[in-house]
Amino acid sequence: MARFIIQRLMLLPLLMVIFSIMIFAIVQAPPGDFLTSYAATLASSGSSVSMEQLDALRQQYGLDQPIPVQYYRWMVSLLHGDLGLSLEYQRPNIELIGEQLWLTLALAVFSFILTWLIAIPAGIYSATHQRSVLDYVLTVFNYVGVATPNFMLALVLMWVAFSYFDLSVTGLFSAEMAGQPWSWAKFVDLLKHVWLPATVLAIAGTARLTRVMRANLLDELNKPYVMTARAKGMSEWRVVLRYPARLAFNPLVSTIGWYLPQLFSGSLIVATVMNLPNIGPLLLRALVNQDMYLAGAILLIYCFLTIVGTLLSDILLAVLDPRIRMGQ
Repeated sequence: MARFIIQRLMLLPLLMVIFSIMIFAIVQAPPGDFLTSYAATLASSGSSVSMEQLDALRQQYGLDQPIPVQYYRWMVSLLHGDLGLSLEYQRPNIELIGEQLWLTLALAVFSFILTWLIAIPAGIYSATHQRSVLDYVLTVFNYVGVATPNFMLALVLMWVAFSYFDLSVTGLFSAEMAGQPWSWAKFVDLLKHVWLPATVLAIAGTARLTRVMRANLLDELNKPYVMTARAKGMSEWRVVLRYPARLAFNPLVSTIGWYLPQLFSGSLIVATVMNLPNIGPLLLRALVNQDMYLAGAILLIYCFLTIVGTLLSDILLAVLDPRIRMGQ
């Protein structure tokens, strides 16, 4: 097992290099560059900038260099722990990302815990009480949760909260607390607002994981080893939780690889609709304005989280299931 982890960690630099090439190619794919978008924005507002100024800025930012040279300079900065400079904000990208990081992590952890606390018991109950009233209710909830877009659910819940409870739940803070330093009052204000976006992000994931848990547990409950455990006189819940439920966890654990970066982004459209101050809207603005170094840094973080999530999935699968062991 230790050898497997070391091998995967040794592959990490190579994978990050491959992902960095793909990311840089993607952010460079749209025609023009940041200064082209900047000039178009100024023109739409009635202002203008001369070609000489644009050429000077393009030379200052290194945008006049060939793409391989730009990529090489970006990689050199990354190797020195520098995520580059945001062309739009004129600030280091690490500062911009760091400002959104803690709120992003808080929302992601809250959504992740909420998803698993609901999905696992719901899936186990639904599988062990087939065709019961609550099983049908959970089935309907799962289909609705999977079929309904997250941003539509966010709009509906925002309307319900405002119309029936007179609550404005956009953002993660109230207007008077947004610019205040951290305090107990600000933390309480965060808790008052974080539940709705966390619920929106958790509903789709909960619906999917509940269906997966139910289907896999139903497959395991019909196998001979379960009937043998029952024949030995073990109680039903002990049989379910000790053997088949552990094996039914495997597909859920394997989803961490893609679920981790998705939570980190805060579902970009949902974050934009609900005006959440996290990484998602920052990435969207960087992509729209072709702020390639900021967009590239955020996408590279997503790729890193995907690799780490996949590694965690493999390790947890090996720990949970004795049949999954890494050979020599």
